[in-house]
Amino acid sequence: MTTADFAHIFGGARVMAILRGLPVAETVRLAERAWDLGIEVVEVPVATADAVPALRAAVEAGAARGRIVGAGTVLDDETVAAAADAGAAFTVAPGLDLAVADAAAARGLPHLPGVATPTEAQAALRHGLTWLKAFPAIALGPAWFKAIAGPFPQLRFVATGGLDATNAAAFLDAGVRVVAVGSALTDPTQLDKLAKLTTQD
Repeated sequence: MTTADFAHIFGGARVMAILRGLPVAETVRLAERAWDLGIEVVEVPVATADAVPALRAAVEAGAARGRIVGAGTVLDDETVAAAADAGAAFTVAPGLDLAVADAAAARGLPHLPGVATPTEAQAALRHGLTWLKAFPAIALGPAWFKAIAGPFPQLRFVATGGLDATNAAAFLDAGVRVVAVGSALTDPTQLDKLAKLTTQD
């Protein structure tokens, strides 16, 4: 259902920046900094309604540069609607809720659900979801991705949770398609360090 969409969204991207809980101006500033550095994909979580203006502002800034922005922490139909109305190009969730995935699809938005077990991965695959967020990635560890690729070679993973410039490469080396970095971005040096991963083979 979403394979081709996320393959297009991420393209050759190896890093996604998650801009969580920031003021509108700071969200836009960091999004533009990420894009300048070659980190093309940005997610703005919208766990609460007061985060939606930051998402909308990032979407508008991205449109001016030909970049898209996704909405994170999308847990229910209401948030799907808010994300769609703000112009998000895709939705992300920390867990697997197939009803939310269907609500996003009904709005024309590819959905990236979170999984942490083979059972969840299998349920997502049965539903046609082949791009998945592995969360919390730091707890799963790089070896989890190597192991799960055996029975599920068709799945593509975005690793999220506890990642930064010091450990992201290990996850990419383990077969993760994209690493997503959020909390670590409070360190102003992280974006520059992460940008180096976008140019590595």
